[in-house]
Order: sequence, then structure tokens, then C-alpha cells
Amino acid sequence: MVDLLVGTPRLAERQQDPAPEGNEGSVPFSTVAELEYDASTLLFEHGWQSWSPSGWYRLDAHPPRPTAPNHHVMAYRPGVDAGRFQGEGLLAVATADEVTVIAATSPDDVPSIRADLRGDRLVISADGAVQQTTSTQANPNQALADWADAFAAGAPPVRVFGPSWCSWYAYWGKVTERDVMTDVRQFDQHDLSVDLVLLDEGYQSAIGDWLTPRDDFGSTVRLAADIRSSGRRAGIWVAPFLVASGSETARKHPEWLVPGISAGTNWGQEQLVLDVTHPGAAHHIQDVFTELCRQGYDHFKLDFVYAGAIDGPRHEQIDGVGAYRLGMRLLREAVGPNRILHGCGAPILPSLGLVDCMRISPDTDPLVDPPSGDISQPGQRGARSTSVAREFLHGRWWANDSDCLIVRPDVQERELWAQHISQGPGLRMSSDPIGELDRWGLDRTRELLVPSSPRPHPLKDPDA
Repeated sequence: MVDLLVGTPRLAERQQDPAPEGNEGSVPFSTVAELEYDASTLLFEHGWQSWSPSGWYRLDAHPPRPTAPNHHVMAYRPGVDAGRFQGEGLLAVATADEVTVIAATSPDDVPSIRADLRGDRLVISADGAVQQTTSTQANPNQALADWADAFAAGAPPVRVFGPSWCSWYAYWGKVTERDVMTDVRQFDQHDLSVDLVLLDEGYQSAIGDWLTPRDDFGSTVRLAADIRSSGRRAGIWVAPFLVASGSETARKHPEWLVPGISAGTNWGQEQLVLDVTHPGAAHHIQDVFTELCRQGYDHFKLDFVYAGAIDGPRHEQIDGVGAYRLGMRLLREAVGPNRILHGCGAPILPSLGLVDCMRISPDTDPLVDPPSGDISQPGQRGARSTSVAREFLHGRWWANDSDCLIVRPDVQERELWAQHISQGPGLRMSSDPIGELDRWGLDRTRELLVPSSPRPHPLKDPDA
């Protein structure tokens, strides 16, 4: 294997292409490279956020695309279409002789990068500044890792995460304080090593009303205290940039919302976007996190944060990526340097330097395949393929989160899902009701609940 960069990374020169019909108001794409290809050429398409499919594809493949408009809003970048390959801030082409990586120059400016076959050339275009690096690296995934190392220069050191347990796949949105503590009491009974207990979605009265628990949930304050009394750390789920249309926050403070912008429909309601450039909204979200810290939570799973990066007419003139990075910095300022920010449903490149660990795949599920066929949606197959494609980020940008270990008897192909989790070096988090595990499930959970590694993972060739 040869590890040699040909020259140094260079800014790609841009030659403007005609705007596609119907997109005259968008930023134009410009040609940045024309590459030779053959039948063995592979192309790496990197998705926008945690749930967006990513991977290496043959040039005659059809990359995954949304099967419904709501999926597009909630799991893909606006503007991606079914007719071409499109990487969000990162696209790579691997031939028999070399790997060409075409990527953003900064996490503050993340262009879309497209690839189109035109005769005997693969034409690469982008709607913003990109840098091109050519490598003779024999393993295309290692070429991605080399790029990630260079792009992450100056990023904080990667932390080690203890084994964890999460309420989501155990109790879904109906979780109660009592449910969580029932499992906490079973960890020691079954000799399960659990450092962090994460209260996931379902405790809140409404999306956006984070400090008001659901009537039948119990107390987040008491739960944090009880978790800590058991010798464990307490974590909590928040979707900080979402505000449900029917929430008290939306009713009382419409001026805090980005006007005319929807982040999709979920929980039976339209989800609106918090405008963190509005002083009132910025103070509000910081106050929420300050209070959750006071309650005893020190690990924050920040979900659906793609919403903060949607372009729209904010209080201050700023694009979506700029607003997202501002919002994440506000959260860091509120929680301090030592508590954990855990990205999920998060734009990948714009999150560099802002989170400690990152979900790198769609949600898993007891089902292997989502009913819709869209692998951005919950299901084991999409969670496996996209997390494998993003293994090169672990230990370089953050600790990877490939989603939870679920191995109770009703989980389809649970042996394969457990094997997938066993092969990753990132965050290990169980999410079964412990009382529903059979002997095999308990033994496998006990075996796999180990700390994360802070080091990068050896990478397989895409064809391996």
C-alpha cells in the first residue's frame, strides 16, 4: 500500500455551468474537475447529515434518495435530486491508480458537489469553493481518512466514552421516570457496566417546551438525582432548534421562529425552526440548557439539529450553516467545556469542532428494512451501510455513534446487528428493556458494553 499525496491540496478552479431549468434563483454550479474513469471506478457520495445515506457506489448505480417529501426535508439536504451523484461537502472518485477527493475548504462553507458522466469524462461541479487532493493511496477509505485528518487540524482531542444505556428503543416516546429507574436497578443485578443513563425523547410535554415534563412522565429533576445516586451520569435528549407548531413556545413567542420555514412534520405536528440569531431565542435556549445542567445532566443528545441549518429569513442576515454553527456555539457556552454535546440528525461537516460525539447513521430499528424503502429512515440496513461508510471520521473529528445495541428476542437479525456494533470503536449504548433480554441478549450486551476508543479505526477497502 502506497501512502503518497501527489502534490499538495489545491483550490479547484471553477467554470460556471448553465443553471438547470427551474433552479435559476439558486447558486449556480461550476465545473471544478473533469476526471477519467473506467468500469472499475468508484464514487463516494457523502450525505448532508447523520441520517443521510453515504457510501461508495459504482458509476452505474442509483444512489439512495428520499421516497417522500417529508423524508427529503428531514433527512436530506434541499436540492439533492435523483438524477445524479451529489456529495455534501465531500465527494471522492477512486480509479485503479488514484483517489481524487473534492471537498469543502471550511466547515463554515459546505457546498454541494455533483458528478455527471459526459462522454469519456466524469465532470465534477460545485456551488461553492472546494479543494481537490489526489492520492495514490491503495485503499480509498484511507484516502478519505487522510483528508479528514487534514480538514480537522486544530479540532479538540477525541474523548473516551463509557458504556451507556438509552431509553429510546426500550420505551420509545412513552418513557416514564419509573421505567428508566427500573432498568437502572437491573444493571448491577445483571453485572452490566453502564456509566451513562440517557433519557431520550418522550419526557417533554411538547417539542420546544423542554422544561415542562409530560403529565404522566414524572420528574426530570428527581430522575437525574436518582441516576447520579446510583453512581452513574445522567444524560438527556433535546431537539434544540425545533419548536412544534402547537407548543407553548410557538404560541407565546412567534418572533423567535424563522418565518415561513418548516423543518418537516413529526409527532403529528409541523416542526418550526428556532431562530438563534434573535436575542430572545438565543437567551431562551441557553437558559434551557443552563437549567438542565443545574438539574444534574451532563450529556446532551442534540437531535434533529439539521433544522438549525435550513436557510431562511432570520433576525440577522446569515445563511443556514452560519446559523447552525452559531446555535451550537451558544449551547457549548451554556453547558461549559466539560459536558458532552452529542450530535444526531446533524449536518456532518458543519459540526466539526462543535460536538464531542456524533451519530453517523440513520436510526436503527427492530426491523432490518424501513417500510418506505428509504434507507435514511429507521432500519438496520441503512444504519449499517452509512455508519460503515463514515468509519473514517472516528478518532479524527469525534467519537462515532453508530446507534444503539438492541438485541432483545423480537429484534430481526439481532446477531448481525450485534456483530455490526462489535466492529465499531465508537460509543457503545444499550437500549433494550433489561427485563426483556434472554440469556443470549444479556451475555452479548454484557460483552459489548465497553468504553469507546479515542483512536482511529483500521479501515477496510470498500470492496472488502
